[in-house]
Amino acid sequence: MRIGIDVGGTFTDVVMVDDAKGQFYFTKTSTTRPDLWRGTLNGIAKILGIAGATIHDVNCIVHGTTIGTNALIERKGARTGLLTTEGFVDALEIGRVQRPAAALYNIFIDNPLPVVPRSLRRGIPERLDARGHIIRPLDEEAVRREVRYLKEQQVESIAVCYLFGFLHPAHERRTAEIIREEFPECFVSLASEIAPEFREYERTNTTCVNAYLQPVMKRYLERLEAELHAQYGPVDLRIMQASGGTMTLESAKTLAVNTVNSGPAGGALAAAYIGQITRHKKIIGVDMGGTSYDIGLIDEGVPRTTSENKFEGLPIKIPMLDVDSIGAGGGSIAWIDAGGCLNVGPRSASSWPGPACYGRGGDRPTVTDANLVLGRINPDYFLGGEMKLATDKAQEAIRVHVAEPLGMTVEEAAAGIIRVVNAKMAKGINTNSVEKGFDVREFALVSFGGAGSLHAAELGQDLGIRTVIVPPLCGNLSAFGLLVADARHDFVTTTVVPLAQADPAELTTAFQAMESQGTARLLEEHFRTEDIGILWSADLRYEGQGYELNVPVDRRSLTTEDLGVILRRFHDLHHRRYAYSSEDEPVQFVNLRVTAVGQTPPVQLRREERHGNSPAEALKGRRRAYWEGRGFEATAIYERDRLYPGAVVEGPAVIEEQISVLTVPPGSTAHVDEYGNLIVTVE
Repeated sequence: MRIGIDVGGTFTDVVMVDDAKGQFYFTKTSTTRPDLWRGTLNGIAKILGIAGATIHDVNCIVHGTTIGTNALIERKGARTGLLTTEGFVDALEIGRVQRPAAALYNIFIDNPLPVVPRSLRRGIPERLDARGHIIRPLDEEAVRREVRYLKEQQVESIAVCYLFGFLHPAHERRTAEIIREEFPECFVSLASEIAPEFREYERTNTTCVNAYLQPVMKRYLERLEAELHAQYGPVDLRIMQASGGTMTLESAKTLAVNTVNSGPAGGALAAAYIGQITRHKKIIGVDMGGTSYDIGLIDEGVPRTTSENKFEGLPIKIPMLDVDSIGAGGGSIAWIDAGGCLNVGPRSASSWPGPACYGRGGDRPTVTDANLVLGRINPDYFLGGEMKLATDKAQEAIRVHVAEPLGMTVEEAAAGIIRVVNAKMAKGINTNSVEKGFDVREFALVSFGGAGSLHAAELGQDLGIRTVIVPPLCGNLSAFGLLVADARHDFVTTTVVPLAQADPAELTTAFQAMESQGTARLLEEHFRTEDIGILWSADLRYEGQGYELNVPVDRRSLTTEDLGVILRRFHDLHHRRYAYSSEDEPVQFVNLRVTAVGQTPPVQLRREERHGNSPAEALKGRRRAYWEGRGFEATAIYERDRLYPGAVVEGPAVIEEQISVLTVPPGSTAHVDEYGNLIVTVE
């Protein structure tokens, strides 16, 4: 058995798979702030009870954590210092000399402040040239002096990033030794280990973010490890990475920045898996939880990846699945701005006190409150009846904070909340797809998260997407995605050289050196040789470009002919991405990359054995529900667990399950496929 746990802003989702039986178990438990480890342990105990299992039946636990993500969003990381090459202490502010795109319309918007304040950034006399040769030796006495200063300033963590340190890391490594001599209790992050590739602003920021998060992550993981050990004994705990792979607990304590956005990465993997079994190669996966709305695009069956992304406006230069997150969840709060306009999010009611309808003292209206008032949610069947919702409290919150200020009825205000959050989600989907050259009408929408299927079909209508897929375990699909993930380690070597002048033998040697590191690390993690996969790729660009494209490289001793193949692949990819290529322009290598993958046992959703029942057998009754353009009308309510493959439900309808609800608008239909997926054909 294996357990996947995804800690969200409102709920902690848990999925267990029994590999021997092909059986799945799932549950939700409230996220416990500020001690998130309590919710994780509650979830483990709950799922073991549901499955009738013990911890001894569990091979491993894969954990997607929001600790680092939340610390960065809320700016609650460690007090951090930076040691960098003298003259470059302001690189974090100078950046790329660009303002945010939103600043085009709002002069008050600015780039986010660096996580390391100016007073804690110290220049060190030393210098390497662009080939890694030492121009100026490291001034060790200056290092000691600045480390003592940072110690006096009560920093908890220090980032070290010297110019071109990725080519010759000796200065950074010696600096780390001095820090440990002068300030042994301090955490240290070296750019040559965290982001060993060119572009000094991005690698410096990535290293600073890692240093900022490392103490927070380490404390959480050590506490979780200790509590697990006290309750269950030794447990194989793996941590999800933003790249879509898992890593060991010890690696996560060092590479804290790699855990940012790890939960959404699990969702993207799960969406790709659903696309595979439903035979859709183009998928937009959307996860609407209690706090955020995560959007990932799967093209030709593979989640899009990037090594240059931003989180909270800060560049993070690590391999990541290309997932965008916006503040639009079930717990997102509706509010009226100074101009009298209705807004939804990004602030969330979180798990405590939660939406007004939770009855825990929250008095602000949320998306969940609006769905409840509009008859889309059964107040007696939330989480399968485990949690009762208070409709009167939801109505009161919407009346006071939205309806009366706007001169509307409560129902009109609730419908307005739904329209605004739908528009916000549609804009987020367009940003992740249309603005990157994709036509959303060619894609199917895979919707999951506890609140996702309430809005999925309406989003399909707004975007012109004809097919919406709501998979089994949809309320917990990101946790399911953690079980799909393999172990993964990424390595990079910067080698800026014109392709026409590249030496195939030297490139092969560089690839093989990184491959040896990856293989050795996976063998240490007890993966069998036959379960280890290696991928080679390279970042290329036309000379003079400021960005690169990642191109696959055949894993073998490279020849001149292979370089020609790589060149053609680059031209083809550039044409697909940007609608043009310049085959007469010189092309250069920028980075060589190796991904080492430790393959975990494949997860298989079982085909349903029962077929062809009438939807009438799943009919639970009718209740008044609101539909855009039609208002309230009596609507058929179905139980998903009683709908078998072949069953077809015509809208308007509401399909309920233990941890989610699907709305089928008028004119649309939903049918059940052989795996239990609900496939909505959108009108």
